[in-house]
Amino acid sequence: MIEQTTNSPWLIRFHSTQGAEARLVCLPHAGGSASYYFPMSRALTPRADVIAVQYPGRQDRRAEPCITDVGELADAIAAELKGHLDLPLVLFGHSFGAMLAFEVARRLEQDGHTGPLHVIASGRRAPSTHREESVHTRDDDGVIAEMRLLSGTDARLLADEELMRMALPAIRGDYTAVETYRAEPGASTRAPITVLTGDTDPRTSATEAAAWQDHTSGGFALHTFPGGHFFLGDHADDVVRIVAGCLG
Repeated sequence: MIEQTTNSPWLIRFHSTQGAEARLVCLPHAGGSASYYFPMSRALTPRADVIAVQYPGRQDRRAEPCITDVGELADAIAAELKGHLDLPLVLFGHSFGAMLAFEVARRLEQDGHTGPLHVIASGRRAPSTHREESVHTRDDDGVIAEMRLLSGTDARLLADEELMRMALPAIRGDYTAVETYRAEPGASTRAPITVLTGDTDPRTSATEAAAWQDHTSGGFALHTFPGGHFFLGDHADDVVRIVAGCLG
């Protein structure tokens, strides 16, 4: 059950907790939604107050237009989080969410806040490593082909044309944001960065994952798992253990 105890459509809390040591904020992948992080919330509560970000254009926010610019989206998320800095903050993002986690961390630091205790970047190459990609300009069949390649979308959804038609605007909007994103030269955060990557991810090489170390003046760690872009599902216990270790 979703608990709207944050009083914000952006921030979803699945499990209430008291006495948490830190607050874990989870940012979904392109086309993803807050519910992707329900299992992580269940695993880490009550040690952490787990909040998942809900982008406009999906689930309970389906009627809202998608935000197709990483900077604008990061501005909005950072603004929402400023009312939730009473606990040490850890940001976890997968794929598109990893890029957003990095940019949100930078904004919190630039605005004079303590900034996050840790940034965990999963399934995404470093901001300084650029590939020319144009999934967002493909027709619907082309976008669906990308979803199948990455294996992060439920096969039942891919097979249901009506559901896919409903999901495609959010997927395309997120791909527009991430594929047009360009990091500022020298963009960095003071927070330590821990990177999680799959060894057969077609969208992130080992070198591109390791390049995240150039974007932090804090510590850096890299964990490589067997698997592709959505390796998380096959290694949930190990991922939770690593995230728990970043909570301070």
